[in-house]
Amino acid sequence: MQLYKSFLKQLVRNYMIGSIASVVVVGGVLLVTTLEISFEECARLMAILAISFMIMLISELSVFLKQLKPIRAVFEEEDPDLDLLEKAYLHVHRMPRLAVYRIFGPHLLGLSLPAILLTIWMMEQGKLSFPAFYIWLASLGAVLLASCHAMIEFFLTIAAIRPLIKGIRRKALSRHGVDFSLEGHVFMAIRVKFLLSTMLIGTFPLFLFSLAVQIRLEGLNKIAPQQYWGWAGGVLLLGVGFAYVGAWLLTQDLQRPIRQLYRAMNEIKEGRLIQTSNLYSDEFSTLIAGFNMMVRGLQVREERNRKLLDSYFAALAAALDARDPYTAGHSLRVAEYSVLIGRLAGLSEEEIDLLHKTALLHDIGKIGVRDHILLKEGKLTEEEFDQVKTHPQQGENILLQIEPADAMAPYLEGVRSHHERYDGCGYPDGLKGKDIPLFGRIIAVADAYDAMTSDRPYRSGMRSADALNILEEGKGTQWDPDFAGMFVNYMKSETKVVTIR
Repeated sequence: MQLYKSFLKQLVRNYMIGSIASVVVVGGVLLVTTLEISFEECARLMAILAISFMIMLISELSVFLKQLKPIRAVFEEEDPDLDLLEKAYLHVHRMPRLAVYRIFGPHLLGLSLPAILLTIWMMEQGKLSFPAFYIWLASLGAVLLASCHAMIEFFLTIAAIRPLIKGIRRKALSRHGVDFSLEGHVFMAIRVKFLLSTMLIGTFPLFLFSLAVQIRLEGLNKIAPQQYWGWAGGVLLLGVGFAYVGAWLLTQDLQRPIRQLYRAMNEIKEGRLIQTSNLYSDEFSTLIAGFNMMVRGLQVREERNRKLLDSYFAALAAALDARDPYTAGHSLRVAEYSVLIGRLAGLSEEEIDLLHKTALLHDIGKIGVRDHILLKEGKLTEEEFDQVKTHPQQGENILLQIEPADAMAPYLEGVRSHHERYDGCGYPDGLKGKDIPLFGRIIAVADAYDAMTSDRPYRSGMRSADALNILEEGKGTQWDPDFAGMFVNYMKSETKVVTIR
């Protein structure tokens, strides 16, 4: 309900801005072209305006409340149904056009018709003595004032409805799982908007000046040149000022969706496939709907590519593990443990995804190790162990052959460094402490735990508790103390549920 109240306040504020701007421009011209009438006639004219204003206010207020009814109903209902939300959503998009209808309907006619009829009646009664054609000049002034007011309120209402559109969409999405969109439906064509706005901006100063000249026509021959140009300059300044305001509102209306699309395109350029809000009622709605359709297509392709890549990594890991029945599933388990440690460490989802893929491929270099060494059941000789120790570099070299190179770059450091030790005694580079890449330090813990708890042909796997004790003892020497500590504490706790991707 707070959103609706804010919207209502904004509409009232817009109405006041449009009214004041119109009165300043057109009323300013009437002030500098004041008719020479008696005090009594002036008082009668003020009475006519007061009566007409009250009639206008009553009729316009009744129409205004009727226009707000479908919107108010949504925010008064505690749990509005989908049909009610959809009607309100579409009605909100009509509000700028309805504002124009209201200004040219009850606002203009509610003021002008009673004023004209009362003025004619008083002239017939001899209570007003100015020429009858002034009534038609006043009617023209009223149309100019309404045009000025309508254009200003139209563009201000366009801006005011956007938070309300977002609010209704959120309600529909949260309560019914439906996200409303015009999907290109046009409530106000840009061509019509441009045509009417530019025509008014271009002709308003001319009509305003013509109106002022007509009112002052009888006294022009008595005005000195300096007075004339001062008077004419004031009228023209008011007209040009309105033209500038109208042009500014029109350009803002154009720039807003263009800036929005430009920001969305930058998001896509950065790799973030995010749809943009469709809050417009003109052809920009069609453009944004098309843009979002393109993004949805890219999202589908991205998801397919992601699944394909995940399957590719998993297949490589499975193919590697299949060489040795005793290590079957090792890469998958190391990936699971690595993800667990990454989540405990508070890594982002993007980092978790990269870590998972890196862990799947951490032993890919063993493809280059000969079977008689890799599958040997007894203890390896020093020369054979040196051959096994080359698998991190070989894994990096294998990944460097995959194109595009930048796609594999995030996985290289983790694959190369997962056998580095925290004390600097590891291989292949003898890195120490935090110089070891992040993924390498995490995978080292996960790899060691799975290796210790898995069966081998020459030994049975350790109990989990014994392996965790070894990790505990090796904190700060063989393994990163933070990651090893997190993993040990978690595995020793009562909660043993591992969140797997």
